[in-house]
Amino acid sequence: MIETSLFLYIIIVFSAVIHEYSHGWMAYSLGDSTAKDAGRLTLNPLAHVDPIGTVILPLFLLLTSGAFLGWAKPVPYNPYNLKDKKYGSLKVALAGPVSNLILAIIFGLAARFLFSASIPTAFIQALALITYVNIFLGLFNLLPVPPLDGSKIVADLFPDQWRAFLKTGFIGIIIAIFLAMTILQPIASFIFNLIVGKNFII
Repeated sequence: MIETSLFLYIIIVFSAVIHEYSHGWMAYSLGDSTAKDAGRLTLNPLAHVDPIGTVILPLFLLLTSGAFLGWAKPVPYNPYNLKDKKYGSLKVALAGPVSNLILAIIFGLAARFLFSASIPTAFIQALALITYVNIFLGLFNLLPVPPLDGSKIVADLFPDQWRAFLKTGFIGIIIAIFLAMTILQPIASFIFNLIVGKNFII
């Protein structure tokens, strides 16, 4: 249904905005004002929209095939301005996926505890969908493939191995999409069931 696809699109954009804002907020809290100076330390979706990656491509895929592929504009930051020179970049990279997982826990627990209450089923399903989308986005961005956040974490923890990841190029993105369609789906479902409960089906 078109309504479902559009609602899913809104959820993904909302989640991506929180994700990018969290990168900027973490960098700012560590002493770097690059994101703030660029007008990106905001929850206004328009500040994070990439015309192709956030609007044209994802809407086209959702409305034609039900699939999703897209991205928001990465929030800029200067690692040399961070107070924590050793793990500052790692913290900035982790902030995005962690924000998605926090959203998943908040909305997931709401769905879990409201499930048996006299709340409209459609509302509970909306909460559950927000939960699943954020779990999946958080896990996907933790994959150690450039330009995903996971690659930046690997760069900080394992700089030598990072050079090998850089050589993957476009193939790395193909691998990430393959992993998302195979390994990440059951993992996301497992985490979803832990938070929301096995009695809920999405």
